[in-house]
Amino acid sequence: MSFIIKNLEKAEQIPTRNGFGQGLVEAASADERIVALSADLVESTRTLDFKKKFPDRFIEMGVAEQNLATVAAGLSAGGKIPVITSYAMFSPGRNWEQIRTTIAYNDRHVIIAGAHAGISVGPDGATHQAVEDIAIMRVMPNMTVLVPCDANETRKALIAAARYGKPVYLRFAREKTAVFTQQNAPFEIGKAQVFREGDDAAIIACGPMVYEALLAAEFLKKQHKLDIRVVNCPSIKPLDHRTIRETAEKCGCIVTVEEHQQFGGLGSAVAEYLSQSYPVPMFIMGIADRFGESGQPDELLTKFGLKSRNIVSKVLELLRKKWPDSIPMATEMHHEVRNVIGNVKPHEYFKTVNGGVIRNLPELKEALETMSESTFRHHVTNKKNDFGDWIRGVFKDDVLAHLVSRHNSKQEMAEVVHMRVKHAERRLGW
Repeated sequence: MSFIIKNLEKAEQIPTRNGFGQGLVEAASADERIVALSADLVESTRTLDFKKKFPDRFIEMGVAEQNLATVAAGLSAGGKIPVITSYAMFSPGRNWEQIRTTIAYNDRHVIIAGAHAGISVGPDGATHQAVEDIAIMRVMPNMTVLVPCDANETRKALIAAARYGKPVYLRFAREKTAVFTQQNAPFEIGKAQVFREGDDAAIIACGPMVYEALLAAEFLKKQHKLDIRVVNCPSIKPLDHRTIRETAEKCGCIVTVEEHQQFGGLGSAVAEYLSQSYPVPMFIMGIADRFGESGQPDELLTKFGLKSRNIVSKVLELLRKKWPDSIPMATEMHHEVRNVIGNVKPHEYFKTVNGGVIRNLPELKEALETMSESTFRHHVTNKKNDFGDWIRGVFKDDVLAHLVSRHNSKQEMAEVVHMRVKHAERRLGW
């Protein structure tokens, strides 16, 4: 938690491209080998400050992205560290073959800075919204792929890339997004960071989606008492296998979130690794096999289902699907199983009006069968159902809560709860 600010809701809004521009000047001030090349987008890509400070180390290539890549490869062969800048849709979108053949194939230390990535470019529309770029760069041998989460991390990612000695694709956005990481938060290529601890489920995200993931986790904690781990994964390639594996082992299910196609990006990278090392239930959130469209950035993120509320829905959906035989139980039953068949935490006990205590669903079933009609009617009326509310709040089982709330007799309600407990026992093989 020390990596991020305390008040997420009041985070300052700065484009990640600003962090790139700051990092470029900072890295170039420390290393005179760094040169910058632009494809006629010096202001949009935030290369202008570099051009002003180091005019002799700046080259304007014009609208010629293929030439941008090949000239950079030659400069690298001559001992320079070139940073090539354009919109991600044009570099690497338009010059992918030149990047592959002249940069990656020769393992040249060139930084490909892909600005204005994702649908949050907004009104520019589908032709300018790169939502396939992680996929096409991740598959390229020798290529490193970085997707930092905010302006602070983008600055550090550029500095790290300048020292890395290998080809790097650095992806960042146009729109203002939350700056929520601390200035002193660590950044290392090949490493992910756990921004929030939890063991009920995990959200692994990259880019500005990390902020949405943190908001989703906070909501799930407040509204559902769920402890959700949030992992910032800026290094798509190389992937931090250790952190991903530990997350899978600890949480048992994972939602990945990215402003990119569902196929070929962060989610695919995580799934590919875990399928061979520690398979767990997963849901990959991203652009669902379609192109972007014109609109305001926030409107598009809402339409494409990439806001915190969408992440909340997917986490809850995955938790319901996960129930419960797909969960590793080597040392202890998962909390969902323990809640249904074992005991919940003392502060979550249901206390009846006559002083009785109910700790789990089997005990609820027994209590319903034996409690007096007056006690039952205290908790169940035409306007309320305390048992249904307890199930929804403690066990997060909206389906069971709905079924319980539909019945007005103790016997019918007890039978519904009994069926839920027997279902859990069958799934466990008990």
